[in-house]
Amino acid sequence: MPNLRLTRRSVDDIPHSERGQAIYRDTMLPGFGVRVGAKSKTYIVEGQVNRRTKRVTIGRADLFPPETARRKALVILGDMANGVDPTAEKRKEAAKKLTVEKAFNKFFEARPDLARATVENYSRTGYIYFKSWSNKPINEITRQMVLKKHQEMSRNNGKVTANDSFRHFRSVYNFIAATEDDFPPNPVSILSQARAWNKERRRQTIIEAKQLPAWWAAVMGEPKHARDFLLLALFTGMRRNEIASLRWEDIDLDDRKLHLPTTKNGDPLMLPLSDYLLNLLRERKDSAGPSPWVFPGNGPAGHIVEPKKFSQRVAAASGVTFTLHDLRRTYITIAESLDIPHYALKRLLNHRSSADVTGGYIIINVDRLRGPVELISERILAMKEAND
Repeated sequence: MPNLRLTRRSVDDIPHSERGQAIYRDTMLPGFGVRVGAKSKTYIVEGQVNRRTKRVTIGRADLFPPETARRKALVILGDMANGVDPTAEKRKEAAKKLTVEKAFNKFFEARPDLARATVENYSRTGYIYFKSWSNKPINEITRQMVLKKHQEMSRNNGKVTANDSFRHFRSVYNFIAATEDDFPPNPVSILSQARAWNKERRRQTIIEAKQLPAWWAAVMGEPKHARDFLLLALFTGMRRNEIASLRWEDIDLDDRKLHLPTTKNGDPLMLPLSDYLLNLLRERKDSAGPSPWVFPGNGPAGHIVEPKKFSQRVAAASGVTFTLHDLRRTYITIAESLDIPHYALKRLLNHRSSADVTGGYIIINVDRLRGPVELISERILAMKEAND
């Protein structure tokens, strides 16, 4: 590499590199130099810390003269001689500036293929439940802070919400720690070590056969968009977000099938349409406006986001308390009662069989699901008329 005395004129006269980068070293201060690329010139300093060469960028040559850069280089070289690694110090300073809010944003940027529902859930955690931590450096969140906030959230927001929020925080922290050196251990580990995770009971609620007629009557009294939304949930077992974000381009009325390109587990899903759903969607399509969404909404998303209001109306009118996920459980419970094969059930719910060696060899396409889907539909229609 060329050596020369770095002055303002000599630095200006150095030609830009046509290929790669070149380093011009200063003859006055060993370790000081300028790195020249195709479009830029940058002052650098090199020295050894614990017998390892470290290179530090000082700044662009067009912003200040070499005399100023040389003084900065002299300070850095002095620190290196005393065993201080300036690159490590820079990383520490950067880590201190990485707040909880920025960490969540960095997590999203690094994982652009996350399912929309996952992004929404993590965003709710980061921007609502951890709002008081948003400007705190994430590496300064302590085990005691985690324990205290988990207890507060358990009381104020619910035990499941508290658990889910700290699972999200744990994932974000692990991601950041993997990209940074000398990060403290994940503080969420205190919840396991102190056995402080809230015990969760998996919901077992469904709409029972004796409840379905009243529920059905209440649904039929709803506006068409609410009625169709709830019926689609009952007749397919699809998740709330999957139904809400359904586009007409995802539905093939001629071939009688519905395609979900993105689902919770990341796998696409293809479902056949029963006769009942085919007629429902045809009627909905005939009356649809220009919106690309099957269930358009007035919000920024362009489609219905939260069906809670009309679910609550149906619950009040029918006396049947339910959630959208209860409809999913109802659907698969009815399917299981019809002795539909296990692997067909998993496919209908889009549950992976990858951990099951046998399941990995069984290919269940949309045509093989048409019979089971029609059986489930017929059973639901029979149940809703049972007490009429």
